Amino acid sequence: MKKIIPVILILFSLSFASAQETQQKPLSQAEYVKMLYDLQKNPGKKDELVEAVRRRGIGFELTDGLRGLTTSKSRSDSELKRTLEEAARRRLNPEKSQLPSEKETSEVLAKSREATLAAVTDMPDFVVKQQIARSAAYAGTNNFQNLDRLVVAVSYRASGQEEYKVLSRNGVLENNPKPKQSYEEVGGTSSTGEFVTVLAKIFKPESDTKFELVDTDVIRKRRALVFNYLLTREKAQQVISVAGSFDDTAITGMKGRIWIDRENFRVLRVESAATEIPEGFRVRSANRTIDYDWVTIADEKYLLPLLSDVRLTSREKKQIFESRNLIRFKDYQKYGSEVKILDDDETVPEEKKPNQ
Repeated sequence: MKKIIPVILILFSLSFASAQETQQKPLSQAEYVKMLYDLQKNPGKKDELVEAVRRRGIGFELTDGLRGLTTSKSRSDSELKRTLEEAARRRLNPEKSQLPSEKETSEVLAKSREATLAAVTDMPDFVVKQQIARSAAYAGTNNFQNLDRLVVAVSYRASGQEEYKVLSRNGVLENNPKPKQSYEEVGGTSSTGEFVTVLAKIFKPESDTKFELVDTDVIRKRRALVFNYLLTREKAQQVISVAGSFDDTAITGMKGRIWIDRENFRVLRVESAATEIPEGFRVRSANRTIDYDWVTIADEKYLLPLLSDVRLTSREKKQIFESRNLIRFKDYQKYGSEVKILDDDETVPEEKKPNQ
């Protein structure tokens, strides 16, 4: 028995080393495709697939055919598609896509916090036009049907006050619209706070936000670091209200991902999802994605929302529905300017996000 034991230990060590070596190898195309088909059968494996692509990378050329297969098998999951695209860039240029050290990561977060909160303080008074396409689907199907389209004029004051004025609905002009705190008077889903509220909440020191660096990415040709973040309900104090019912209001936490420009430390995109939703509340999930870009107001450049995608999943008796507001922000102007309805305002905003 004494002679056998050392042999067993040696074999085990070799097997373990071999397993480690295999684990570090980039995903082959055959492995990736197999995992895609497994994902189609079991959507719960998405996180496992995303993590494998991030950790191991890919050892194959990313073709349009593989992009199409990824879209169909993952139900067009945006996180997987973005992770795969970055893995393809990392394969071609590993050095450029390296994650920074822990020290560098802390510096990026500190500089981003400083830049974001300074921008919130320096925000000008302005008006902007929102083109809003509202749709709904049975939850989980992603088969959205158009409900209506709105054109809304938004006035923002540097104090943080927002006023909304519905200018038209389905191409029909509103008579003498009055400014209000939201556009919930037209029914359906409405949203506010895209301009500074979300970012300020994430970066304020008192929010005690937890950050975790997870990946690199490219948005509109800008290199970015991608972080997961988490705020508890006690710190986030995010309010979700069901229109028409004062009692249907909940306070939630918030988590998501945030994309920070590696050069100027400004936020290019933020995704948020409500957490700690009270049991029994009609809304079961609330998610929002906001893309930011540079706009000119009175000859000055500001980083402001370009596109927002808001989704709420709610329970109606025995059915679960998902509502969606796709919001495009257009024609930023100085406060007091008149917001006019133009011919292209009657078109439904495109669903394609400004990823690159």
